[in-house]
Amino acid sequence: MSGTAMEIGRPMEILLVEDSPSDAELTIEALREGGDFNHLHLVQDGEQALAFLRHEGEFSSAPRPDLILLDLNLPKKDGREVLGEIKSDADLKVIPVVVLTTSKDESDVVAAYGRYANCYLTKPVDLDQFIETVKSVDGFWLKLVRLPSK
Repeated sequence: MSGTAMEIGRPMEILLVEDSPSDAELTIEALREGGDFNHLHLVQDGEQALAFLRHEGEFSSAPRPDLILLDLNLPKKDGREVLGEIKSDADLKVIPVVVLTTSKDESDVVAAYGRYANCYLTKPVDLDQFIETVKSVDGFWLKLVRLPSK
C-alpha cells in the first residue's frame, strides 16, 4: 500500500474525549447505529487525552487514532489546551479533530478554528438531534473523507 490511504476494511480508531457519561454513552450509541465497525476509545479529561496520544503510562500501547472527537469543557486540562497541543505537535497535527461541545460561544468557535480544529459542532440539547449530529460525523468523517494512513 502506498501509505496515502487507509487500508480498505480496516476499522477506524476513534478517540472520544468526553467527561459527561451521558454524552459519551449517546455518542457511542450513535456511532454504533452508523453500522461501521470501528474501535472507539474513551478518555474523560484532557490529561488522559494527551497521555493516550503520546502513549504514556496506562496508554503505552494505545493505537493512534484516525479521528478525535473532542469536548471543550474538560477537567484537568480543557479541550482548548488539548487542541492547541495536538495541532502544535508535528506527529499529531495531521489527525482530524472534531470539536463536539455544548458551547455556542462565538469566541470558542473562533478559538477552535484558530487552533486548527477540522470541524466545530455544537451538541444539541434534543436527544434525537444529538444522535443525528453524531451520525453526521460518522457519515462524513468515517464514510466520505479520505484520511491518511498511519
